[in-house]
Amino acid sequence: MARLSPLMIAPPVLFALLAGVFYVGMMRDNPDELPSALEGRPAPAVQVTALDGKAGFADSDLRSGGVKLVNFWASWCAPCRVEHPHLETLAAEGIPIYGVNYKDKPANALKFLEELGDPYAAIGADAQGRMALDWGLYGVPETYVIDADGTIVLRFAGPITQRVMDGQIRPAIEKARD
Repeated sequence: MARLSPLMIAPPVLFALLAGVFYVGMMRDNPDELPSALEGRPAPAVQVTALDGKAGFADSDLRSGGVKLVNFWASWCAPCRVEHPHLETLAAEGIPIYGVNYKDKPANALKFLEELGDPYAAIGADAQGRMALDWGLYGVPETYVIDADGTIVLRFAGPITQRVMDGQIRPAIEKARD
């Protein structure tokens, strides 16, 4: 009887392990959704600097009653333009939105808001990306729904569209109110 060499067994075993990893990864509820380790946990600290002429915000604003959103955006971000009307709709409905201008030039950020409108209750700049790093940002735009205690209820990566508003953001806002 021929003896099996470890070199003959290794490739099928490695293939089976890799296939198992891929299978588990694909069995998530929504494989297109990026996971967030922060959902259900307190929002990380706010680390922003003032943006000329705009009201700023601090860590305490995220932990002081009511549902609010934190939206990371930049003037150079095309999807941020796409979602902007939806942020204005939420702001008009009374949802406070705290804007974090990510790695942007202040003059460009202010021009963006002047051109498209300013849906933010308060805003700050994250020029070095330090706050974004602490929040686990994948890229802009990215929006967090936060409850009255400062706990993250939802993290949504990508532009908010009408479908996202109806299917994810509004349900998360209702959950945060409970």
